[in-house]
Amino acid sequence: MSFASHPFRGPLFMVIATCSYVINDTLMKLATEGLPPYQVLMLRGCAGLLWGLPLMLALGYGRQLPLVFERRVLARNLAETAAILCYVVALANMPIADASALGQITPLLVLLGASILFREKIGGVRMALIGAGFIGAIMVAQPTMQGISIYAVLALANAVLCAVRDLAGRRIAPEVPGMIVAMSAIIVVLLGAGAMHLATEQWVAPQTHHLLLLGGAGLFLIFGHFFIFMAYRVGPTGVVAPFYYFFTFWAVLSGLAVFGQFPNLLAISGIVLVVAAGLTIVLLDERKRRLVPVA
Repeated sequence: MSFASHPFRGPLFMVIATCSYVINDTLMKLATEGLPPYQVLMLRGCAGLLWGLPLMLALGYGRQLPLVFERRVLARNLAETAAILCYVVALANMPIADASALGQITPLLVLLGASILFREKIGGVRMALIGAGFIGAIMVAQPTMQGISIYAVLALANAVLCAVRDLAGRRIAPEVPGMIVAMSAIIVVLLGAGAMHLATEQWVAPQTHHLLLLGGAGLFLIFGHFFIFMAYRVGPTGVVAPFYYFFTFWAVLSGLAVFGQFPNLLAISGIVLVVAAGLTIVLLDERKRRLVPVA
């Protein structure tokens, strides 16, 4: 079996995407210790462009650059922009565990949307396993539910908009390269963050370590955008979506490695449950595929 048709390809792309996003978030969180959040988003977008444009040209996508403003690509990335603008404000004003826990409903919303919009069959067993993954993510996040307010609503809006983003990405034509979609996301978010910075913040001169952090964040942002889009392009939604919960897994590792936060027994149990539920879904899907008779 070639890798192009391997059932683990979509889940693997989602695992890479979530890891890339967490590295990006970690570097951004370090940068926000001295810079306002929308300025951080704007500078990260500039770094993403500096990394992404030469890479896109090197891959031979220069003639397809106008596709960054294609209608369906823009629809996907406008949802991405709205999501990140909500998330940044929520994260700055409520416990990170609460914001993370609310974000874990995204895979469930994606699956519900795929079932309604694309008539994809999910099945009771798979839904139960997805629910188990959600429970595992909550065990890791362990929300205190303090400060329920407009900021909690914004965190919930982020989860909903991320689901809209991923569902909208399914409607993008197959001939549009994933790298083009990733670059479009960086450009649109950059413009949105720039507008919000000008409207609500004062410019703070970044220091050298801020620029280095955001340079790294921009690079991993490209990987995140590219692989999350490709995950849903190459794999069934019901198989790929549960691996979004790996975001929580990588976040725990980041907390341990960067911020010295060691997960407790409940969090470790949650990680095991998330991984087990996701792998079981993939194995069940592969078993079903093998049982289908070849005409």
